Amino acid sequence: MANDTLEGNRHRGIPRQGASPNTLIDAIQGTLADFLAAQIVSLDSIDPALGRFARTARDLVHAGGKRLRPLFAYWGWRGIAGPDAPIEPVLPAFAALELMHTFALVHDDVMDESETRRGRPTAHRIFAGQHELDGSVGDSGRFGSSAAILIGDLCLVWADQLLARADAPPAVRACYDRMRVEAIAGQYLDVLGENQPGAWSVDRALLVARHKTASYTIQRPLQLGLALTGLAQTETEQAYGAYGLAVGEAFQLRDDLLGVYGDPSVTGKPASDDLRTGKPTALLMLARKLATPAQRAELTLDPAGAVNPADGSGGLTHQQVQRRAQIITETGAPARLEAMIQERVADGVAALAQAPIHEEARAALIELAVRVTHRPA
Repeated sequence: MANDTLEGNRHRGIPRQGASPNTLIDAIQGTLADFLAAQIVSLDSIDPALGRFARTARDLVHAGGKRLRPLFAYWGWRGIAGPDAPIEPVLPAFAALELMHTFALVHDDVMDESETRRGRPTAHRIFAGQHELDGSVGDSGRFGSSAAILIGDLCLVWADQLLARADAPPAVRACYDRMRVEAIAGQYLDVLGENQPGAWSVDRALLVARHKTASYTIQRPLQLGLALTGLAQTETEQAYGAYGLAVGEAFQLRDDLLGVYGDPSVTGKPASDDLRTGKPTALLMLARKLATPAQRAELTLDPAGAVNPADGSGGLTHQQVQRRAQIITETGAPARLEAMIQERVADGVAALAQAPIHEEARAALIELAVRVTHRPA
């Protein structure tokens, strides 16, 4: 790892023993800030427009977020490395996961035509706005989407560069690559489901959740943390895998509920986005399964596939979206989903019970399992 990054993190007070969540997040933020500052200087030296482009990427990376993926990777590592292992050599690997996450969010927002993320304009809306303010020619929306795709690509490249600065055995790269493939595969299935809603099911929605969310949010970050120790721990890897899959699915199921009933001031995204796009989430698939024939008819997208675009024009009206949310509640699907969340959290906690990991890490992962699956609406 580069000496300047090591020194920057030491000045931020990174302890050589177990870090508190706040201290750890500060360390990750510092690592990202140092890395991104250097990238901005490099691109700015080529052309001022590229510097502006890179600064937008930096702002998206720093625009809030809970840093869950680095947290899970940290505890996966700490569970085997123990409280005395120095964090500096592996810190870039934790921070790299946040850059990968930004890549996934930016591309996801383009595909969903989302207007906001974390209470702020999404990347494609930022660039569309810049296009309009600059008086540029052409379609501002198309420019915004094109630029946002490139921002996502850049963040994925940056993630690779930052990961390369970590003191990481080959198994880390193999885990990271698997995580990326699974995330992209899950995203494609998500897109496919929106275009083939009649062929979707609860089981297939859960398959999407496992690959799009559980894999790169919890399961693989934990296993990547384990791989950073350089130790072959089959029992721990299996426990992390079972925990990550169960809690990751519960995390996505909570997201499904928030996508329909969440408060935008808390979630940072418009309410009922999933219903507007007709996304075949586990919640919607379960509601259709439990619905009466009359309810199912109302929940089924019309033959033209008319949904509300992100700008609110055309397609389903606000009243129609609200009516579908009401029907979903009446089917009992939200209550059933709550039960599924509880079952998966219990399964995840049970998977750690006999895992040969340090007690501090076990306690932290149990607390995280509850916290990430009980996010406020």
